[in-house]
Amino acid sequence: MSGSLPASASATCPGLPDTSGTDGRKAAPDTLKRDVALKMAIVSRLMRKHFDEAIAELGVTRSQWTVIAVVSSRPGATQRVIAEALEISEVSAGRLVDRLIAEGMVERKRKHDDRRAHAIYLTPKGQELTGTLSDVATLSEEATFAGLSDEQLRQINATLEAISANLGNIQ
Repeated sequence: MSGSLPASASATCPGLPDTSGTDGRKAAPDTLKRDVALKMAIVSRLMRKHFDEAIAELGVTRSQWTVIAVVSSRPGATQRVIAEALEISEVSAGRLVDRLIAEGMVERKRKHDDRRAHAIYLTPKGQELTGTLSDVATLSEEATFAGLSDEQLRQINATLEAISANLGNIQ
C-alpha cells in the first residue's frame, strides 16, 4: 500500500475532501489526519449498516447479535461481563439477555462460585444462529475487502493496532 487510498475513496466518503494526495497535491498533515479519522468513522458505519442489512431477514437486531457474539466468544459470561464488553449498562445488558432468553437464544445458569451471579450460555438455537451470523460476516468481509491483497490487509491491520494503542494511551 502506497500510503494513500484509491482515487475513488473520496467518492465512497461523500462530502469529504480528497486529501490523500491522489490528485498530485500533497495534503497538509493536519488535514490528512482529519480526513483519515472521518473516513475511518464512515467506513465503520458503512460496515455496520451493511451487516445489519444482511442479517435483517434473520430478525436479529444489532444489539441482539452483539450480545450473541459476546456470549459465543465467552461462554458463561455474566451480565456484567457482557455489559462491559458492549460498553452498555448492566440493566441494558439484562434486558437484552431477557429478550434473547424469551426467543430461546440464550439461557441463564447459576454460577457455582457466586450464587448472586448468573452465567449466560447459548442454547442450540443460539449456536445455530451464531453459525449463520458467521456465514453472513464472512460474505460481508469478502465484499468489504475485495481487491485488497493480504499484504495490504496486514498493513491496515498494523496501522489500526497502532491507532488503537495510541487511543489506549490517552489520559
